[in-house]
Amino acid sequence: MTNPKLPNPAEILAAAQAAAQAAAEAAQAAAGSAFDSAVRLPPASARLAAELPDLVDNLASTLERLNDAIDRWERMMVLMDPMFGALDRLIPQLEALVSVGDNVFARLGRLPGMGTLGKVTGVSVDKEKEKADERARGRTKARKQQPPTPGRDRR
Repeated sequence: MTNPKLPNPAEILAAAQAAAQAAAEAAQAAAGSAFDSAVRLPPASARLAAELPDLVDNLASTLERLNDAIDRWERMMVLMDPMFGALDRLIPQLEALVSVGDNVFARLGRLPGMGTLGKVTGVSVDKEKEKADERARGRTKARKQQPPTPGRDRR
């Protein structure tokens, strides 16, 4: 028969595990209180430190989305590059065409009888000249209204 006063090996193992667990908890509590008394971590900082892993995950997903958007933008720019080249070649030609149209319009306005035709149609070189003259006069008036700068001779 077994003696009730002597523990069996399972009981000894369970008691040893319980004692080790209690010692570990006591050591953690002592270390925590020592750390708290030495550092005094504010509650807001503790909450922020607890949220840090989630913030890092959010940052990682945001960076991934940003990289995807940059890749998409680069692919679009590669597709649009030929269009930009075509526009670079087309714009000088369009500017030259507009210049030719302006010259033709001005020369037609100098022909006899075109002034009357311009008044009838509502399109006149004279009106365009008048608008340009008014703008130039407005700039001249603005310059005249400014006080002269000291030290400059007035002519």
